[in-house]
Amino acid sequence: MIANRTRPTACLLLLLAAAACVDRPTANPNVLVVAIQSGPNSLDPRVGLDDSSQKLHQLIFDNLMELDDRMRVRPRLAERLEHPTPTTYVVTLKRGIPFQDGHELTSADVVYTFRSFLDPDFISPRKGGYRELRSVDALDRYTVVFTLSQPFSSFPINLVMPIVPDGAGAALAARPTGTGPYRFVRYAVDDRVELQPFDQHFGGRPRNDGLVLKVIPDDIMRALELRKGTTDIVVNDLTPDIAHQLEEDPRLQQVQAPGVDYQYLGLNLRDPVLEDVRVRQALAYAIDRRAIVEYLRRGLASPAVGLLPPLSWAFASDAFSFPHDPARARALLDQAGYPDPDGPGPQLRLRLSLKISSTLEFNRLQAAVIQQNLRAVGVDLDVRTYEFATLFADVLKGNFQMYSLQWTAGSLADPDILRRVFHSKQIPPAGFNRGYFSNPRVDALLDEAAASDDEAHRLELFREVQRLVAIEVPYISLWNKTNVIVAQRSLTGVQADALGNLFFLKNVARAQ
Repeated sequence: MIANRTRPTACLLLLLAAAACVDRPTANPNVLVVAIQSGPNSLDPRVGLDDSSQKLHQLIFDNLMELDDRMRVRPRLAERLEHPTPTTYVVTLKRGIPFQDGHELTSADVVYTFRSFLDPDFISPRKGGYRELRSVDALDRYTVVFTLSQPFSSFPINLVMPIVPDGAGAALAARPTGTGPYRFVRYAVDDRVELQPFDQHFGGRPRNDGLVLKVIPDDIMRALELRKGTTDIVVNDLTPDIAHQLEEDPRLQQVQAPGVDYQYLGLNLRDPVLEDVRVRQALAYAIDRRAIVEYLRRGLASPAVGLLPPLSWAFASDAFSFPHDPARARALLDQAGYPDPDGPGPQLRLRLSLKISSTLEFNRLQAAVIQQNLRAVGVDLDVRTYEFATLFADVLKGNFQMYSLQWTAGSLADPDILRRVFHSKQIPPAGFNRGYFSNPRVDALLDEAAASDDEAHRLELFREVQRLVAIEVPYISLWNKTNVIVAQRSLTGVQADALGNLFFLKNVARAQ
């Protein structure tokens, strides 16, 4: 059982019932006020990878390619994508698409955007995704040729990238110009970003008269402003407990969709205890993921099977998923040489440590549940909290036994993430294999998938990798997040998707 501490406190209930002492930042009822947790770090989409920056990029810019509802790459600004040789991709652009400064999108804009990542003096966290890119060239006004240094079948995911104007330079970070549905007006740092509709957007003018993205760092204050009506909409920025309480407000609506974000426990396979797969499997059997989803997440998640989400075209639905089975966990610990020293008595089999981020109270509550689950099978779990930067530095250095982190939608869009996380040559800083997982068969399958252009063959390779990894347990999968939008009931066109995007806002308006 999960303790009553997971229920909202009386203080929270009182706060949500109170009136907010703030004013609506716009007098026009069809200018929508969107609450966001933090301000953007950079409005240049080549540079800003934080959540708030990417949300703004979706509204001001358009991507060359986009993802469909099965997370396959399809054209957006592109008319089509061709792959004439193993190391060549050719993009043909749609014609007549205007930038917000009036000039037409051409191959020069696309070449400029992607050549940024080949410039050794250009600093961007995105550059790692373009290691295989050798050159970008304009064949004519509407055709761009991407040449790779070696075959890499997952390269198209890197074309899901906002296109910036040719020659935009560093000024783009402060004054962005794109082809997206909204024009940038101004950013009052750590307060608000104001956008107005772009009437000539190739997908049609937005239905509303603009957006104000209001920075409200506190969860409870975001809920208060929704209750008061000074905020119109919050996308994925409310805790499960608060979202649950707001369900009772008749003035608000909630829209949900299965999401992609993936919470997990990472294990250090070089640790003398955790190198034994029987111990890892025992821990996976011991953790009650459904209780975490039902009580801590208030049902706003689903138990995860593995790193790839069920929505992915490459998801292996037949990969093994560990049920909650304490008896099986105890038996595996016995087999691994960690018998219970006193049967039902208080002595424990072994001691492990779990590092978590102190950023969210939810992390501490979840760790307490996992601690309780493991104690029930004789494992003493020492939970240690850290500032995120400290935790992440330790993870990169391998300074942990167990840790808890979350992969977000953008990272999981392509199944090549399996290679970056589980290939033995992807240990940091080369990749994301932070737990030192090594399996020659998995390596071979991932290498073959990276070089193959046959999607059906790649599908089977990726599925086999997921089956093998599931049994080896380098990660203990916890849950996939459910995306939740809470909005004023007076709004129409509110629609959630798997990636938690804000692009749907162009179709939202206040009912007349």
